[in-house]
Amino acid sequence: MRVYGPIEEKYREFASYADDSPCFREWALGVAGDPEVQAWLGTLPDPKQQPNLVFAAARWHGLEAPAPYDALRAALLADDGPIRDTILSRATQTNEAGRMATLVPAIAVAARGRPVALLETGASAGLCLFPDRWGFRWSTPEGLVTAGRASPTLVCAVTGPAPLPPTLPAIAWRGGIDLNPLDVTSRDDTDWLLNLVWPEHDDRRAQLATAIEVARADPPDLRRGDLLELLPGLVDEAAAAVGPDGVVVVQHSAVIAYLDPAARQRFTRMMAELVAEGRCRWVSNEAPDVLPGVAATGPEPPFGQFVLGLDGRAVGHTHSHGRKLHWEASPRD
Repeated sequence: MRVYGPIEEKYREFASYADDSPCFREWALGVAGDPEVQAWLGTLPDPKQQPNLVFAAARWHGLEAPAPYDALRAALLADDGPIRDTILSRATQTNEAGRMATLVPAIAVAARGRPVALLETGASAGLCLFPDRWGFRWSTPEGLVTAGRASPTLVCAVTGPAPLPPTLPAIAWRGGIDLNPLDVTSRDDTDWLLNLVWPEHDDRRAQLATAIEVARADPPDLRRGDLLELLPGLVDEAAAAVGPDGVVVVQHSAVIAYLDPAARQRFTRMMAELVAEGRCRWVSNEAPDVLPGVAATGPEPPFGQFVLGLDGRAVGHTHSHGRKLHWEASPRD
């Protein structure tokens, strides 16, 4: 989903992307054709105009969903401050636990049986740092592949020669970086996360509530700050924690889109250097235009799918909520 750019383009693109949420599709198309609402959104900073954030803020202040577009329009144009303040003070930070089902195969390839220090950039509440606390059910053309616990479980449809691990990587250390890390023990923070789930997606909302409970049992080590500044030092800290027999894996999903183009390039160079120096492995899961250098190493994914990368090379593509994984080819270890 586009974060920067003209309002009408952002909302039309989001409408195409949100094909499994009739409510959000209607709202996005409504905004895309409504100059008055676009003018209201135009008073916000560019990154704050994104549909998911605007829709969530309106719902946070009482807008029922699903609802017709006219209800959203009325809520925004009648706002005397609260919705705008929420948009400015919060972020989407969608902590989609389902994505772990698409990330685990790449993490397992990177680990090669070694203990893992799992480090996430843009970690939000850190819910994707607990793959070892879940079970996985990967549905393939050849049959069902399972790993991990009997419950809770994440389900994912898989195609291609994906290296689905029979046993999960051992997570010896877990931590993350975020400009505004969310606290799994805070009711306000977790209510906001639940509010971000699209209206019709009751299964994702229930899965998110489970992920919150998993994380609450052992809250992750989350650092507040700019990932471009903190990441190299935290990679070294993670390496010290896991020891010489372990490996640091840096992961991120739908995060780098929030950096401006220059910062994206800086991030890509930094990660390439960290990998080249042997300080970490790099698992990325972003829209194709976000890390174009990674996307260019593999086939173009279907519209709305993320490119799954390992150490800067595309290995497949994924559904943005973790429902599907297609693995293109085995990466180099």
